[in-house]
Amino acid sequence: MSSNKLDIEFKEAVDRVNAHKEPFPADTLLKLYAYYKKATNDYGRPKSKKEIINAFKTNALFQAKSLTEDEAKQNYIDLVNNYFLYRK
Repeated sequence: MSSNKLDIEFKEAVDRVNAHKEPFPADTLLKLYAYYKKATNDYGRPKSKKEIINAFKTNALFQAKSLTEDEAKQNYIDLVNNYFLYRK
């Protein structure tokens, strides 16, 4: 997939997640977080007020560390598409 097409699909997936009003399952949310951070090259430390949440986020980032930015974008897109597959 071309980089431009991937960027467009990634932005659409991010917009879809941001527009969703219901809560996501915690495991899905952590994967989305890690893929998004990796895809956008944002390596800032997690900023939750709860240390346990920061620990989960750090673990999710650690699991995604070997991905390239494009792989992270594609994984984000795939996760979003699979999540919404059977939703209206």
